[in-house]
Order: sequence, then C-alpha cells, then structure tokens
Amino acid sequence: MIGVLAIQGDVSEHVDAAKRALEKMNENKEVVLVRRPADLEKVTHLVIPGGESTTISRILERVGLRDSIIRRAREGSIAIMGTCAGSILMAKKVVDDSRVKTLELMDMEIQRNAFGRQRESFEMPVYIEGIGDFPAVFIRAPIIKSCHGDCRVLSRIRDGILMAKQERFLALVFHPELTNDTRIYEMFLKM
Repeated sequence: MIGVLAIQGDVSEHVDAAKRALEKMNENKEVVLVRRPADLEKVTHLVIPGGESTTISRILERVGLRDSIIRRAREGSIAIMGTCAGSILMAKKVVDDSRVKTLELMDMEIQRNAFGRQRESFEMPVYIEGIGDFPAVFIRAPIIKSCHGDCRVLSRIRDGILMAKQERFLALVFHPELTNDTRIYEMFLKM
C-alpha cells in the first residue's frame, strides 16, 4: 500500500497523483491516508505533502507518528518522499528555523521559504537526473542548501538543490502532485 500523510497540506492531490502513477505502471495497489501509527504499519511507501512544516512536525509528535516513521525508516521497511514542507521534515538540519522538529532522515541542510511568499509562486521546467525535464511548481518553496554523506543531488538550480535522494528517501522542494506528469511518483514507487 501507498500512504499519504493526511494531517495537513495537499493530501488529495497526492492521492490522485499516486493513483495515476500506479495506473500508468499497471500496478494494482491501494493508496491510503495515514493519520496515526496504526495506519503507517500497513504501507510500504509514504508521501509527506507540502503544508506548514512547523505545524506538521508538531502534529507528528502529538499523534505519535514521528517515532513510528523514524522506526520504520531505520528498519528499512518503508520508502518516503517529502515534497515542499515534507522535504523540510526529511532533512537533518533546517538552516533558518529551530522550531521544526524534523525526522532527520536525509543528510541535507534545508532553508524554508527560499523562493518568497505564496503570491510569488511559479512554475518552470527543471532537469531531474533519471527523468529529464519536469514541469516543477514552486509554492513558498524551501531550498536544499547542501547534501553530504550518501545524499545525492538529482536536480539543481543556481545556488541550490531542488531534489535529492538518499537510500529509500526522496526530497523535493516543489509540488509534483500539481502536474499531470507522474514520472517522479513512478520513480518513487519503484524504490
């Protein structure tokens, strides 16, 4: 089963995008909402949507999902993709905000709201290793400042990193669920 963390953010868009990717891949798997630790135990893949990273981190802690996600990740029994605010939660370090309690899954440093406020949102094609050009949508997006250790850069812009991969984890600062392109989901579902 594929899980979408359903505590805040663009949950339904991720559910729809994952279903489209599964259909395109001819996979007969279910997409479920993850709201508590028991929901997490059923899934092999988890999507952490965009939203507000401080709020998401507090809710994860309050409902007991933070420890469950970390445990499953350390066991190697789950693949995780974080988009926008979800990518912030994947990082070991947030440069500009100590209020976000991350999952510390990826060897990367990230900065919140690097592309401006919500009204400054935009779409542009970006090159992603293994995928090619992709129509990326940026909404109050963070930027990955650095990757180290086993964390590998998959997409870059000027002075920052847009997408990174480490083991079974993907972090994207943009919103693939807001496009009709399912290639990132297909990459993730093959992990």
